[in-house]
Amino acid sequence: MLNLDFELVKFKEKARPIYVYYENGEDEPVPIYCDEGKRYDPEGICANLRRMMFVLSFHPKNSALKRMRGEIIRPS
Repeated sequence: MLNLDFELVKFKEKARPIYVYYENGEDEPVPIYCDEGKRYDPEGICANLRRMMFVLSFHPKNSALKRMRGEIIRPS
């Protein structure tokens, strides 16, 4: 919904914690979420990601997120 590209990296090992990083161009990736190996809950993951993206939108390096702030906070 936010028009962001993403990359999914799967490992051969059995499912472990889910980690999500935000990457903007050449900058170092920013960790924004880890489910700590809890029960898989897609709605909870999306809600947490939305909150973190909103917080990141205030950082001066993330002008693209600032432009999408209205979309980020809009309920799904």
